[in-house]
Amino acid sequence: MSYNILIAAWGGPGHLGPMLTAACQLRQHGHNVRFISRADARTDVASAGFGFATWQRTPSISAIARGQDGLPYAYDHLLFGPAAARAADTREEIARTPTDALLSDSALFGSTLAAEAAGIPCALLSPTISLRPLPGAPPLGSFLPAPRTTEDRSIVEAATVQFTAVMNKWLPMLNDARARQGLAPLDCALQLFDRAERLLLAMSAAFDFAADYLPKNVRYIGPLLDSASWSKPWVAPWPARSGRPRVLVSFSTTNQGQAGALQRVVNAVAQAGMDGVATVGPALDTATFDAPKNVTLLPSAPHDAVMKEVSLVVAHAGHGTVSRALRHGRPLLAMPMGRDQNDVALRVEAHGAGLILPAGASETEIAGALWRLANEPQFGLAARRLAEAITFDITQERLVSEMEAIVSAYRRE
Repeated sequence: MSYNILIAAWGGPGHLGPMLTAACQLRQHGHNVRFISRADARTDVASAGFGFATWQRTPSISAIARGQDGLPYAYDHLLFGPAAARAADTREEIARTPTDALLSDSALFGSTLAAEAAGIPCALLSPTISLRPLPGAPPLGSFLPAPRTTEDRSIVEAATVQFTAVMNKWLPMLNDARARQGLAPLDCALQLFDRAERLLLAMSAAFDFAADYLPKNVRYIGPLLDSASWSKPWVAPWPARSGRPRVLVSFSTTNQGQAGALQRVVNAVAQAGMDGVATVGPALDTATFDAPKNVTLLPSAPHDAVMKEVSLVVAHAGHGTVSRALRHGRPLLAMPMGRDQNDVALRVEAHGAGLILPAGASETEIAGALWRLANEPQFGLAARRLAEAITFDITQERLVSEMEAIVSAYRRE
């Protein structure tokens, strides 16, 4: 049976890409899919052949996180601040066109309210580590490893309490948005996740830190890896039989101040006696970098094709790049620069599939880490073990079956 599914997407590259992959999977199984998102997502969504509506209302931003960055800034400008406006826009879109279910980025709290108010089932999709803390696992942004001792567990529990307390500072704003949709107030902001029919984690359980248990609506569905529409074809620049280790260097598609780190990594690849390809992405210009002869700088390249040719990957530890590297069994040097990247990097390290260095690491430190990854076999073995689990998860396309299940259950009620 064909269903009409509305996707509420955040337009950022790390979030829109997985949503487009989800939409393509749903379409391949006969479902009708359309999007609502910010205006700059229109080109990518339309190019993929999906209908598109744009947010119309202006969000109200509080002063709670003034002068802060990280998660507090995101709470103000993405999760809570725009909730009332996004709820109203999504509710209008649901009323405008028949809609059997909403698939919403887990950070778009307002869209979730619209589905609840309209009486249609809703699935939240997290393209990275769960924004909802999972029992016994470190919360997002805590930069904590998986707990191993009783003391570790106490630290994780305290971090979760603090995470919840900070989020609850915005609870009045969330409840105001709920009231505007005719919904009862919540006692805790985290209850929002429990009211959705599903919280879908687009990562492999084998890669995540294990929770004590999963809430009844939480499912791991494996990573949703997209092909960047702006990525250009490439020709491998190295001799077929050079015998030297090969490195792919790829930092964020957005500007996170990565230029200095990228130049140091490029220099370190040469220092380590390796061949490399560095994709600088749309935020930077290859002409601004000084590339040694054994490193090729490209605006973009198809990472799946490149990863088949390289020995290891250097990245900022964005979840998409990390998942893609591990799917190909490639160990990683993670150099996180913010957002969820420190938490993702900790998982790479915990599974033995790579090393972590700060973004400000020296060329000598980077070269030493590259040498270890290329010459110590345990890193490759760990990456290949994860590759099996990740590849299996991707082939299952669990997102489709979960979306079909929530609509089917709703129609039986």
